[in-house]
Amino acid sequence: MPLTMANAGESLRVIKVGGLEDTKRFLNNLGFTEGAEVSIVSKIAGNLIVNIRDSRIALDNEMAKKIMV
Repeated sequence: MPLTMANAGESLRVIKVGGLEDTKRFLNNLGFTEGAEVSIVSKIAGNLIVNIRDSRIALDNEMAKKIMV
């Protein structure tokens, strides 16, 4: 399922990152690699704040849709 379907407080593992090559590279540089653990801190209007690899990152709805967990 896409990361946008997860609820606040959930901890999940990244299965796949989709999108164009530039998008994949950008997300990989942020730490969204296969097998990485990600937890949802908050979810407001589809936009997310997540913890991944000791970092807190904000994602908009379109970017979060490209991350499968």
